[in-house]
Amino acid sequence: MATHHLQGESTQQLWDETLSRLVHLSSSMLKRNVDLEQRVAELEVELHVWKQAHSQALEASDAHNVQIAALNRQISGLDYFKSNQNPLIICVINGDELVFNREFLLKGFQGGRMAAQEITKAIAEHLTKEEVHVYGRLSFWITLYYNKADLLEAMLSNNVCSHDQFEAFFSGFSQASARFSIIDVGYNNSVESKIKEYLQTFVRFPQTIRVFFGGYDPGVYTPLFNIFEQEQLLGKIALLCSNHCESIMDQPAQHPFSRLRLEGLFMAEHLQRGSRAKLSPLSTTHFNGMSNGGLISPTSPERIPGRVIDPSLPLHKQNPPPCNEHYLMSCSKGSGICKYSHDYILTQEQLNQLANNAKKAPCNWLKNGVPCPYGDKCCWGHVCPNGPKCFHLSKGKCWFKGGAPFLVLTVS
Repeated sequence: MATHHLQGESTQQLWDETLSRLVHLSSSMLKRNVDLEQRVAELEVELHVWKQAHSQALEASDAHNVQIAALNRQISGLDYFKSNQNPLIICVINGDELVFNREFLLKGFQGGRMAAQEITKAIAEHLTKEEVHVYGRLSFWITLYYNKADLLEAMLSNNVCSHDQFEAFFSGFSQASARFSIIDVGYNNSVESKIKEYLQTFVRFPQTIRVFFGGYDPGVYTPLFNIFEQEQLLGKIALLCSNHCESIMDQPAQHPFSRLRLEGLFMAEHLQRGSRAKLSPLSTTHFNGMSNGGLISPTSPERIPGRVIDPSLPLHKQNPPPCNEHYLMSCSKGSGICKYSHDYILTQEQLNQLANNAKKAPCNWLKNGVPCPYGDKCCWGHVCPNGPKCFHLSKGKCWFKGGAPFLVLTVS
C-alpha cells in the first residue's frame, strides 16, 4: 500500500510539473503573439507610408518623363528638322539682374571668355541630364541685354572693376563665339521689355528646343508665361538660377519650370545702384487697339531735341559720333544727309576735346594737294602733330604730307 501511495504522489507531481510548464509556455506564446501582432501593425503603417512616398515619386517621375517624351515627340515629328536639321538652343540673360562675379570681371577679356565657357558647359550638362534628343546640327546662341552706362556706373561706384576691365570682359564674352551677343538697351531704356519681345519671338519658333532664361521676375513675366502655358510652350523654358535669386526660385512656383543653378558665376547680391530714374518704354499697342509689330507708331511722342553723350564712351565711339565740322566750323552736308550727329548737347570741355581730336586728323584739302579754303579756321589738322619725329614720315607715308609742301609742328 505504501509503495502504491508513493507511486501515485510521484505521478501527480509529474503531471503538476508538466501542467505548470504548459501554462508557462502558453503564457509565453500568448505574450509573443501580442508582441508580433503589435510589430506587424507598426510595419503595416510604415509600409503604407513608404508606399505613399513611392507612389508620389513615381507620379513626379512619370510627369517629368511624359513632359520630356512629349517634347521629344514634338521635336522628332517636325518636318522642319528633317529638312533643315538646325535645332536651336537659346540663352537670354538680363545682365542688369544677373551681374557676373568680380573674379571674372577683374580678368578682363580672358574672364569674359571663361564666363561664356562656364555657361555653355552648364547648359550642355543640363541637356544631357534631361535626355533631350537633338536631331541634326545644334545651333547654340547666347544674348545678354543690359544698360551699359548704368551697370558701368554701378561697377565703378562699388569698386568692382575698372572701366577697361569692364569693357574687356564683355568684349571677351562676345568674342567667345560668333553667336554670343551683348546688347546695350541704352540709357533710360527697359531691359525687361526687350527680353519679353525676344521670348515672344523665339519661344514660338518650331526649331527652338530650349530657351534658358536668366533674370526671371514673377511680377514681370508671369502674364507672358501664362500665355506660353496656354500654348503648351512652357516646357521649352528653363530658368537660370544664381545665389541671390534663391529666395524667388525656392518659392512655390506657379509654373513648373526646369531650373539650372549656376554656382559662383554671378554675384550673390545686387549691386548698389545710383538714383537714376528710368523712363517707361514707349507704348506701341494703343494705336487703334492694334500692335504695329514693335515699330514706333505715327502717334508716338515727339523726341526731345538734343542727344546726351554716353559718358562711358569716348566721343569718337558715340553712336553716331558728333560731327566735327558742325560743332567746330560748319557742315556743308547738313543734318539730313551727314552720317554724323548734329544733335548732341556738348559741354565746353567736350567741344575742346572734339577740337583737339580733329587736329590729329589731316585736312582732306591739303591731303589731296589742294589749298584749304578755310585756312586757319579749318577744324582739321594742317600740320603733323608728331612733327619731324613722325614714324610714318620716315616711311614716306605720313597722312599730313599729301601733295603739298609738308609742314611740321615745331615743338619748343
